[in-house]
Amino acid sequence: MIRAWGERVRQADPRWQDLGLALLVQVATTIPFVVPRDPLDSPATWPAYLLTTLGNVPLVWRRRAPVAAIFGMVAAGSVYTLALDGPGQPLPYAALIGVYTMALLCPARVRIAMGVTLTGLILVSVALNTGTAKELLFALFVFAAAYALGRLQYTRQAYTAAIEARAAELERANRIEAEQAAARERARIAREMHDILSHAVSIMIVQAEAGPVAVRRAPERAEAAFDAIAETGRDAMAQLRTMLGVLRTDRSAREEAPRSPQPGIEELPGLLERVRGSGPQVSYERTGAVRALPAPLEATVHRVVQEALTNVVKHAGASEVSVRLAYGPRALTVTVTDDGRGPGAVAQAPLGGKSGGHGLIGIRERAAAHGGTAEFGPGPGGLGFSVRMVLVTSPLEVGR
Repeated sequence: MIRAWGERVRQADPRWQDLGLALLVQVATTIPFVVPRDPLDSPATWPAYLLTTLGNVPLVWRRRAPVAAIFGMVAAGSVYTLALDGPGQPLPYAALIGVYTMALLCPARVRIAMGVTLTGLILVSVALNTGTAKELLFALFVFAAAYALGRLQYTRQAYTAAIEARAAELERANRIEAEQAAARERARIAREMHDILSHAVSIMIVQAEAGPVAVRRAPERAEAAFDAIAETGRDAMAQLRTMLGVLRTDRSAREEAPRSPQPGIEELPGLLERVRGSGPQVSYERTGAVRALPAPLEATVHRVVQEALTNVVKHAGASEVSVRLAYGPRALTVTVTDDGRGPGAVAQAPLGGKSGGHGLIGIRERAAAHGGTAEFGPGPGGLGFSVRMVLVTSPLEVGR
């Protein structure tokens, strides 16, 4: 409860805080006027009390004009000492708070000038009062302590402000990093869905277009075409269910979603077989020290080959396609080459769709994610189209 009350006080308007402080000091300075007094002491008169009150009023504007507030307190105190003979105070409360505020808020040049001025006023005040070294040392000590507390509070506030600024900067950095991570994840999901749907739909379109011709000329091939359409659709649906299940916000739905790994290099023969059913002859070759690679790397190889073959089916009009994986000591080179219409085929989009080149952009992004590169251009002899991707393999994988 006390902590909550203190927090409300700190959050209050500074003007109300200063008014409350002035009233608190007024209570403290009133005590010598109301407690029983020795008959030999100076009498507690109303003029003396009113002048004491007038010396506390400058506390109300101590933050807005700390130097003026101090001079107002000194003026009231000087009149009290010189013109009246009233009860004394244990400490100059208002003046000490004024010095504390000046040390907290004023620049160095003002603090130095006020320090010299107040030291001179203290010397004069002590000389007019008792003139003893004891009183002088005590007065210098209490005012120096008030000044030191003000500078310590300044340092504390500066440190707190720096910590808060650092925290705000980290929060902004974390927010930007989270937004960038979300953007990267959206791009990754877009690539995955593009690869899955583009490949599946392209195969299904080619098979569906070939189906009526096969029904008339070779019914047995028509059945194979329809089987290929169904198998391609089932495979695409299974991969989409896996992806969308992971993206669901409902925890139970995520837990129930299939957790099959992403397709890798070992699944390439099945992919190539589906493409063969669409018309072109596909050859597959692996050279070098064939070895297992990290799952993300193998998934990238599968998706890149899938996208390259999708472009062949959609745009190239090729009769032969070559897929080659060359395992080097520090890199894996993936090459997909066809004998189709060449680089202009993508722009022509023979299947009637519009291509913005997102597939090739996605291939470059996948390669860059593994520290590799991707190149596109005409095939050997300037015929067809070639996709070449180089992926860096880790030293641990090289040693296997």
